[in-house]
Amino acid sequence: MSDNFFDIKGKVAIVTGGGGVLGGSISRHLVKAGCKVVVLDIREENVNNRVKELEELGGEAIGFVSNVLDVEEMKVTRSKILDAWGSIDILINAAGGNLPGATLTEEQTVFDMKIEDFEKVTNLNLNGTVYPCLVFGEAMANNGKGSIINVSSMATLSAITRVPGYSVAKSGIDIFTKWLAMELGTKFGEKVRVNAISPGFFIGDQNRKVLINDDGSYTERSKKVLARTPMKRFGDINELNGMVHFLCSDSASFITGTIIPIDGGFSSFSGV
Repeated sequence: MSDNFFDIKGKVAIVTGGGGVLGGSISRHLVKAGCKVVVLDIREENVNNRVKELEELGGEAIGFVSNVLDVEEMKVTRSKILDAWGSIDILINAAGGNLPGATLTEEQTVFDMKIEDFEKVTNLNLNGTVYPCLVFGEAMANNGKGSIINVSSMATLSAITRVPGYSVAKSGIDIFTKWLAMELGTKFGEKVRVNAISPGFFIGDQNRKVLINDDGSYTERSKKVLARTPMKRFGDINELNGMVHFLCSDSASFITGTIIPIDGGFSSFSGV
C-alpha cells in the first residue's frame, strides 16, 4: 500500500459512457490523478473526442466503441485493454440514461407509460451495469484486486414521481452492487471491492427541461427538490469526483458493498 493512501497514479481505469457528461467529468479527474483511462462509449465520435481531450490534458488514454449490452464485444475489448496496459484496476459504470416514454408528465399516470421505453431504460441502466461488471470484473477477480464503482440514484431511497423505469433500474443496481461485493469479496479476496455512488440532483441535458424553465427560472419540480435539500442548491457534476477518487484508492480498502449518497443532504431530510 502506498504511503499516500489516496494515490491512484498508474492505475488502469475503464469508464463506460466515457463520452457523456458524467463519464467525461470522471475521466478528466482520473487522468489528472495519473490514471490510464479507457473510454468506452457507443458513439465513435464521442470516444475520439474524449480521448483527444484527455491526451491534451497530458494523460494516457485509449478508447473503444463499445455497447455495454454486448457481452461478447466487451470481451474482445477486455483483451485489447489487457494487451495494451496489462491490467484492469478500476471500472466506473457511468453509462445510462432515461427516455421520454418511461418518464411521466404531470398529467400522466403509470398506465400511460410506454412499455417499450420502460424496457429500454431498465435494460440500459441495470444490465448496462451488470454486464460490464461481469466482463471487466472477471479480470479484476483473476488478478485478486480492483475497484468497481456503479452509479445509483436518489430514486432508490424513496419514491420520486415521474421516473418509474429509471427508479426500478437504479434500485436493481443497488442490490447488485451489494451482492457482487459479497460474491467477489468472499471468493476472490478482500482487495476486490464493489461500491456505488448515489448522486442527488444535478442539472444536465436529460433533466434540464424538467428542472429549468425556458426563461432560466426554476420549475415547480425544482422548487420541491430544493425544499428537501438542506444545502438549498443543485450539485455540480464535478462534486462526484472526490468520492469516486476515494473509492478507487487504498484509503477505501475496507469499504465494499456500500451505496454512498452525494446529494446535499436530500436523502437525510424528511421535509419537516
